[in-house]
Amino acid sequence: MKGMAAGFAARGQRMGIQFGRWGLGAGASLGGLALAALASQAHAQDAVPQVGEEQYSDTIIVTATKREQTLQDVPVAVSVTTGATLERAQMRDLKDLQSVVPSLRVNQLQSSANTNFYIRGFGNGANNAGIEPSVGLFIDGVYRSRSASMIADFPDVERIEVLRGPQSTLFGKNASAGVISIVTRKPQFEFGGNVEASYGNYDAIVVKGMVTGPISENVAFSLGGGLNKRDGTVKDLNTGERTNERDRWFAKGQLLFDNHDGLEVRLIGDYGKIDENCCAVVNLRQATPTAAIFALGGAVNQPGEKYDNIAYGNFQSSNDIENWGLSGEVGYDLGGVQLTSITAYRRTNSLTNQDSDFSSADLLGRNWQNLRIKTFTQELRANFELGDRITGLLGGYYFNEKIDQSNEVFWGDDARPYANLLVRSLSGGALSVPQLETTFGALEGNPAKYVGRFFASGTGLTEAYKLKDEAFSIFGQLDFEVAPGLIVTGGINYTHDEKRFSTATTSNDVFAAIDFDDPRYAAFRQQLLLGGALRSVGVDPTNMAQVVTFATSPATAPVYQQLVAFANGNANNRAANPLGPLRALQYFPPFMNVPNAVEPGKVSDGDFSYTARAAWDVTPSINLYAAWATGYKAASINLSRDSRPTPADLVALRAQGLAVTNLTSGSRYADPEDSTVYELGFKGNWGLVSANVAVFKQVIKNFQSNVFTGSGFFLANAGKQSAFGIEFEGSAKPIEPLTLTLAWTYLDPKYDKFQLSAFGDLSGTTPASVSPLSVTFGAEFVQPVGANGDRIILRGDYHYEAQFRLVEGLPGLVVRDSVGNVTSVAAALSAAEEFKQDINDVNASLTYAMGSGLELSVWGRNLLNDRTILQIFDSPAQPGSISGYPNQPRTYGVAARMRF
Repeated sequence: MKGMAAGFAARGQRMGIQFGRWGLGAGASLGGLALAALASQAHAQDAVPQVGEEQYSDTIIVTATKREQTLQDVPVAVSVTTGATLERAQMRDLKDLQSVVPSLRVNQLQSSANTNFYIRGFGNGANNAGIEPSVGLFIDGVYRSRSASMIADFPDVERIEVLRGPQSTLFGKNASAGVISIVTRKPQFEFGGNVEASYGNYDAIVVKGMVTGPISENVAFSLGGGLNKRDGTVKDLNTGERTNERDRWFAKGQLLFDNHDGLEVRLIGDYGKIDENCCAVVNLRQATPTAAIFALGGAVNQPGEKYDNIAYGNFQSSNDIENWGLSGEVGYDLGGVQLTSITAYRRTNSLTNQDSDFSSADLLGRNWQNLRIKTFTQELRANFELGDRITGLLGGYYFNEKIDQSNEVFWGDDARPYANLLVRSLSGGALSVPQLETTFGALEGNPAKYVGRFFASGTGLTEAYKLKDEAFSIFGQLDFEVAPGLIVTGGINYTHDEKRFSTATTSNDVFAAIDFDDPRYAAFRQQLLLGGALRSVGVDPTNMAQVVTFATSPATAPVYQQLVAFANGNANNRAANPLGPLRALQYFPPFMNVPNAVEPGKVSDGDFSYTARAAWDVTPSINLYAAWATGYKAASINLSRDSRPTPADLVALRAQGLAVTNLTSGSRYADPEDSTVYELGFKGNWGLVSANVAVFKQVIKNFQSNVFTGSGFFLANAGKQSAFGIEFEGSAKPIEPLTLTLAWTYLDPKYDKFQLSAFGDLSGTTPASVSPLSVTFGAEFVQPVGANGDRIILRGDYHYEAQFRLVEGLPGLVVRDSVGNVTSVAAALSAAEEFKQDINDVNASLTYAMGSGLELSVWGRNLLNDRTILQIFDSPAQPGSISGYPNQPRTYGVAARMRF
């Protein structure tokens, strides 16, 4: 250990860095959530970030491997964005981070708190609460299991680390694709702080600040808070209101106890609140239902208006979200052993309501959700030394989470006349909603049974889901310095995860509960078949004189008898059911709840993860590493109205007479993900120029694909998804005031095997939402002015992503037979090909920073006003129509900041 410490210390002294006393005590945590060490171990950079600090500066300390190292020395593919960069670029959300980290992709879609993260093309989760993300998110060492645990606009961010590739042996719980780690500044024993105010277009106002200082010789505190408000960027032309607004605030407090003799305790409490209208949806392709909306006097945008910042709704989509948590971290240095305990409890309460038909017609009058998440975590860890060359770590981790989700999706006041128009269209004018009501009722013995009940306002689906997740991990790692500058690392982690889930979902959508194959309807089906057959030969079945003539004429009577025989012979043939096209309007069918006699509502699994790595300091300027690592993500649960039994379970349910009416197969859960990465890395720093390169092959078996179907989610495992890639990050300082940065990622992803997707066999195809090439170019010019320490800082970045498909296909356009089997996916796949995205994003700021601590800035984001669609999906309750989420338009403003 002394040899290793001397080597690390030498490198630190070579670059002018002082390591904290925890610097070498932190090995790589191989169990769940060992990231909690990040905050307590990050002593470097405690001072206020210096103006002009570059993103790739070698003075940046990272704890990506649970050891304080410079970005140059850390043998992991990691990008670091400093607090100074976040401030000057006016980054307000994590989605802004992708403009400086090309391997990261971030989308905010369905609500203000739903964020999807992708690293190297891998990612999922967010909109479906039962799916934990493949990209782990951590704040001050505490794992945020769902992105609904909102990310506040903290005024004290020290840095954000983005680790690429599986990190299960470092971070444990669900980091199979990568990790985003946000590290905020600890309380200081010297009084200081900052305050910032910004004003921009759309009346954007941001005010935030923090103060820190000593309470006593051993206790320090920090308090921070902020407000972020902005008018909506999209105008609702029906309600007159604006949406895609910002209205959120947060507060955070910390206490740090340090006896200056090995014991340190850090307590953190935070609270955040969102109350805003979000998120606007535009129509991208119209279909027959769109004409029905217009016929009712409703409106949607024309596809050519998708970037006009307009939308139509009959009420505002609301997001009322609160998120709070408490954590305590205790570190005790016993000399040869360092002990760490991290305890955290978090709550998220999310209350949302959405106008989900995205039109001014009242088709879906309510899509309300109440989501409550409670999370408790406990980690214990011991770092130790074995002789002069070996350091080690042993630890354990416990995770307990409860999810309670309620939903209500109801038909609105215009649903009945809207459905009547669609029924007439689908039946060629032969049927109507009132006719169906009286006919079905009469055939069941009561003509009045269904009168006025089909598509009645206020009917629909009432959903309730519960999920309990309990997991534990044990982990260990050894780092062995086999020769000066050459360190070999080996680690292992075992994680066991058990999920129990239950549903209490009911439907009172009367039309959706009608079994069109009911034997009692045979005569009606025979009549419709005969009517259709007569039309095919030019006879109007509603004109009895024509029918009689056709049936009795010697020339046509034999044909009539053949048509009658066809209608009689197929009256009970499900495949020929003339009512089949109406199944598309059975939007809220009866739900098969779990647990039941076939489905236990429980999944339990466990897995080992491994890390093997060799890191070699070839010269003081060049570092090489080779790594092999595996990762694991537990099974996910489909908590949506499209949660359905597997095909095998459906057969068993029907055999036992338990299956509800109109039940089809689908997915309840997805099996665990197993990821593997093979990676070679080069890191070089020659003072004025630095370059980091990673070449990798990453594979995830059983990747959990989560596809929105227009009503819920289709959750399935891709047998194998892989990506070959090359990543480059570098910086250069051609002249003293100017720093240039360049980062790019090349990806060649593929579904090696995906036979049971929502669109059939996708094996050998390219996954959607993955750009083959992402590039970010940045420049920062820092010019001293006068003798008072004043500076002018000009910075900008350009982010480019080559064109890629947004989705593999659109489930609403999949053609199925009468029993639900897929017969054609051509329309679903070709429609997706029409909608592709490329990104050209330019951001810039100009700051005058005074030596007194006052900074004045002008800034702009998306300065080219590059407009694109972030995601597309089947328009709910509108078969054949396609909708999408547009990106944010150009924003700009001014800011003032004071440090003290």
